[in-house]
Parts: sequence; structure tokens; C-alpha cells
Amino acid sequence: MKIVEMLMPPMGESIMECTVLTRLKQAGDDITADDSVLEVATDKVDTEVPSPYSGVLTEWLVKEGDVVAIGSPVAKFQVQDGVDQESSDSEPVLDIEAPEFDAVAFLEKDIHNAVHRTPEETSLADLKSDADSNTFYSPLVLSIAREENLNAQELANIQGTGADNRVTKNDIISYLSTRGTKKEAIPAKAPAVKAATEIIEMDRMRKMISSRMIESKRISAHVTSFIESDMTTIVKWREAVKNDFRKKSGDSITFTPILIEAVVKAIKDFPMINISVEGDNIVKKKDINIGMAVALPDGNLIVPVIHHADQYDLAGLAKKVNELAKRARENKLKADDLAGGTYTVSNIGAFGNLMGTPIIVQPQVAIMAFGAIKKKPAVIETSQGDLLGIRSLMFISHSYDHRVVDGSLGGMFLKRVSDYLEGYDAHRTLL
Repeated sequence: MKIVEMLMPPMGESIMECTVLTRLKQAGDDITADDSVLEVATDKVDTEVPSPYSGVLTEWLVKEGDVVAIGSPVAKFQVQDGVDQESSDSEPVLDIEAPEFDAVAFLEKDIHNAVHRTPEETSLADLKSDADSNTFYSPLVLSIAREENLNAQELANIQGTGADNRVTKNDIISYLSTRGTKKEAIPAKAPAVKAATEIIEMDRMRKMISSRMIESKRISAHVTSFIESDMTTIVKWREAVKNDFRKKSGDSITFTPILIEAVVKAIKDFPMINISVEGDNIVKKKDINIGMAVALPDGNLIVPVIHHADQYDLAGLAKKVNELAKRARENKLKADDLAGGTYTVSNIGAFGNLMGTPIIVQPQVAIMAFGAIKKKPAVIETSQGDLLGIRSLMFISHSYDHRVVDGSLGGMFLKRVSDYLEGYDAHRTLL
């Protein structure tokens, strides 16, 4: 038997540290590989961390509330002699092809101006995340502070209970619960307003969505193009194959994987839509990772990612779409499921919407929304002349960042997606 250390595993691109929320196991417990041993929080998601080893957890190296760097030791395990720590899945993999938008760097971008401001003028953007600083705050704490509109002076006054008196998630939440007890009085002359209104506090995810949407509109120069696509062939084809596909695979075939497949094909034709912006540089992504917006039961929205979407056939895409949507609605997504997206789609037609103008998911430069498929009278061009018929039509909207995507590229990409949908093979076999 020998002792090995478990390291904090990667939590997704741009995540360099996390906060320990709960230790799920005790020292002395027998652990099986993949058992969840920690619950941690990053500025993107709360998630559980599985053990890479089977053995006995002999010692914890972290406490609840600690801010832990990715790749740092968190626990010691007694394992069989044949287990090689160097080959453990817990070893951090930091070879990232292109970094995602760094929220902490964004918060720090005006730090050089902080020394010239009074405490009242200091904003969260001035706070350091340097581990050697006396005023270190984790990305999670900074994220919550921004969502709650705390200024730097308020944050500095919070008594920290973490390592080296650092402010933890629980510290800031405790402060916020007290901070919110002072309510503004409603004028006596307007009792009807008090009786007719209800104040609902945003939950943490809604605050995060709000912050990121505003941030995206500030960063990207949004432009939206539209096209109406004839989906008649696809509607008839899906109707013909859906029952047989469910019997053979156990999965349903919705329109979403068909739409994603068309987007992936168009990205291969126009790779400059699969980019991000870093300062004055354009980062061209080799991987095609498609984010798909999923509405949650509580009304919030989350965007899990299909990594390497170009490597799936249609049946594989259908299975992946169903799996991610199910896990999203059951709150079982992992940090990696939300990281690394290079292009995003939103099927707003599921809510009966004809069209929309979606907001870009940073640091991506474009997003596509598919509206409801509606039967309409349409002109059909034939070799014998134009005819009037009933067709299944769908509006597609494409929002893109005009800093780096001009109207020609944004429009041609949208048209190419439509062409792939309208040119769908009516005799295609799925399995």
C-alpha cells in the first residue's frame, strides 16, 4: 500500500481556482473511483468532484471555504502499490488551444487607475485576484459581488472566515442577507401600489445571466440578419422516421440535432465564424463546439456544449442533444459541460416564437436562433411555371459581432445554413 495525493482537477477553460463548499467524505472512509468527494464552486457553476482513486481517504488537505488552485493537492489516499499518481485523471491538463473570456481579467482591467481614486470611487474592477495580495478575492466571490452591485469598500468591510481571513462564498452571502434587511418605505399616499406589486429577488443564476447579457451587449457590436427557410422536406422526413428511430435507439429525433448538423456544415464552409476576439487579435478555433440553449424548469437558461460536434453523425447528435438537455433540467451538468463553446444555437421555435434577436455568448462572435415552423401559402418555382402551395417555413436569425464579422460573412453563413436545410435528402437513412 502507498499514499498518493488527489489534485484538484480542471474545471473548464479559464477556471484557475475554485472554492470548496462541502467535503462529502470523511478521513478514514473507503472510497471507490468516481465517488464524489467534494462539492466546489467556480464563477460559472457549482459541481461535485469525483475521486480518481479507489482506496482509503486518509487525510484532507483543504477545509470548507478554502480557495484552491487547479492542480493543487486536496486530499491523501491510501491505495494499492500498482496505482500511479502521475497517470491519474486528476492531473491538471492546462494545454488550452485558445483561452476563453477571462472574467477576472475583465474585472481587473482598470486596476492601474485604482490608486488615484477614493474608496467611494473604487469599483470591483480595481480588486486584485493575485494570491500574494492582502486583498485577494476568489472569482466566485467577485462574481457574486458584481451580481449584487457591491462596491469595493463594502467588500473590504466583510469579515472573512476563510484561510488567511479571506472572504468566502458563505461570508458574502451572510453579509448580503443582512444588507438586504433595510427596506425603503413605501409612501403612505400610495397604498394601492404596495398591495398590487410583488418584489421577487433574483436567484443567483438569474443574476449571473443578467450580468453576462449586459456584458455581452457592452463588448460586442450586435447585428442581426434574417432568412426564411423552407423546412417542408425535413418535416416530412422526420415524421416518417421518428417512430422507427425511437424503437431502434430509444431516443427521440427532434429538429434540434438536424439544425445543429446544418450549422456544423456551414462552419466548415465559413471557419471565420468560429472565432473569438482577444484584444486586437482574432483567435480561430480548430474545434467546433456547439452550445445549445436549454430552458430550465425554473425559467432560467443554461447553455451546455456539444464538444467536437463535427465528429457526430445525426444519430449521435440526437443522442447527445437529448442527454445534455435531460442533465441540464435535472441540474446534473458538470463544469466541463458548460465550457469551451465556439458557436451557439437557440431553438426559440419550441416556445412558438417566429423569430428573435439572440445575444452572443461571450467570447464567441455569433449565435443563431431558429423560429417556429409554420405552414404558409408560398410560391413554388417549377419547370412548368410558378405554383401556389402550402409549405412549412421557418425564420432563422443570426446575430453576430460586427467588430470582426461583416455583413457579407454573417449573411452568407446564414444563407448556407438555410441551403443545407432546404437541400435535405428526403431519402436519407438514420440508422
